[in-house]
Formats: sequence, structure tokens, C-alpha cells
Amino acid sequence: MPVTFFIFGSVLLVSAVSLTGVFLLSLRHEMLQRILLNLVSFSTGALLGNTFIHLLPEVIEHSDPSQGMLLVLAGIVVSFVIEKVIHWRHCHTTDCHDHTRPVGTLVLVGDAAHNILDGILIAATYLVSIPLGIAATIAVILHEVPQEIGDFAIMLHSGFSRARALLMNFLTALTALIGAGLVLLLAGKVEGLESILLPITAGNFLYIAGADLLPELHRETRIAKTIQQLVLLLAGIALMYALSVVAEPHTAEATLVP
Repeated sequence: MPVTFFIFGSVLLVSAVSLTGVFLLSLRHEMLQRILLNLVSFSTGALLGNTFIHLLPEVIEHSDPSQGMLLVLAGIVVSFVIEKVIHWRHCHTTDCHDHTRPVGTLVLVGDAAHNILDGILIAATYLVSIPLGIAATIAVILHEVPQEIGDFAIMLHSGFSRARALLMNFLTALTALIGAGLVLLLAGKVEGLESILLPITAGNFLYIAGADLLPELHRETRIAKTIQQLVLLLAGIALMYALSVVAEPHTAEATLVP
């Protein structure tokens, strides 16, 4: 099966996550907050696990280690710059209230850029191997669920109707197709493109986990909840490890089909 099928199928699946907000926001606030923080804990583990179990070993194997680590660092710096320049705002709770419409619009602009980057990262990992792409897709989905719910809440509090917020959220999610298409377009023209994008992907995942997700978890200081967060974080890492064990006998280099 062509790798392009997996790339665009995964991107569309990630885009569909934008529709979760309208369903989960019908839950009681306390229950939704509990679900979101649990998802943040789990997705933090998944992103870290995917980075250290899947991505970084591939970076070391397919490129000069020192150059690869510099590109990982570049991925972190680029993510920071993007966040600063376009005010890329990640919200993983329903408490990010702001009643000014420009903030809702700004969230959409940031989401569009973020989703284009997601499409690039997913496509880049599939170019290395299908199992690696699947693991990256799962990590992205786990991170997207609480983010999309939080962004949906921001848009509602900024004056958007539910229908308009849902539509705009979904349309910005589809911009991930632009990122994936861009990678496929350049893959046949830029030799070793995946060896450049893979460490940048690792850096981006590290930035999201460290700058966005872990600070959210630090807001909870109760011992029982902290233990629960740790268990879920470890569960996310365990999921990525399990995927590596399952995929290892079947891992093969993906061949790009124009």
C-alpha cells in the first residue's frame, strides 16, 4: 500500500479530532476538567515516549549524531519562535476564558500554523517507516484532543456560536493537509529530506511536552492527583514502548510513491 495513503489517512484522522470539542463540552465542567487533565498526562507520556523510544534512535541511526542533535535543538528553537511570532496558544483546559473576539480569531490563526506543522511532522515520520509514522500519529492525536477542546472553549467564550466554532476549528484542522502535501512535493526533490525533518519533529515534540503540557500538570499539587498524573504519564510511555516492540519485526523502510 503506498505510503501516501497512510500519510493522508493519518492527517485526516488527526483533523477529525477537532470535532471532539462539541461532544465533550456537553459534560459537566468538573468531569470535563478531570478528563482533560488525565488526557494531558497521558499525552505527555506519549510524546516523550515517542521522542525517546522512536524518533531519537532513528535520528542517531540515519544521520550524524552531532548534526542530528543540533537539528533537534533547532526544532525546539523553531517551535519557540513560532509560538512567539504568531502567539500560538495551546490551551488544555476549559478555563482559558477571554471574551474578546480577536483572541478567538488568533487561536484559529495559531491552530492553522500548528496543524500545518503537524502535517509536516506526520509525513516526515512516514517517509522513514510506516510504524514510525503510526506511532507519531497516535502521539499527535493524544495531544490534539485536549488542545482542540480547550481551543473550542476559547472560541465559545470569544463570541463564536457552537456551529461556527466547530466549522472553523475543522477547517483549520484540514490545513494539516498542506503540510503533508508540502513534504511529499519536496521529498522527490530534496535528497535526505526525512533526515532533516525527523530531528526537527523530535525537537517539536519535546517542546510541546516540556513547554505546554508539563506546566499544565504542575498546576495540580494534591498528592493523590499527582500520583495519578504520574501513572498516566508512564502509561503513555508504555504505549509507545509497546508499539516499538510490536513494530520492530515488521519495520521496513518506506518507499515514497509519487
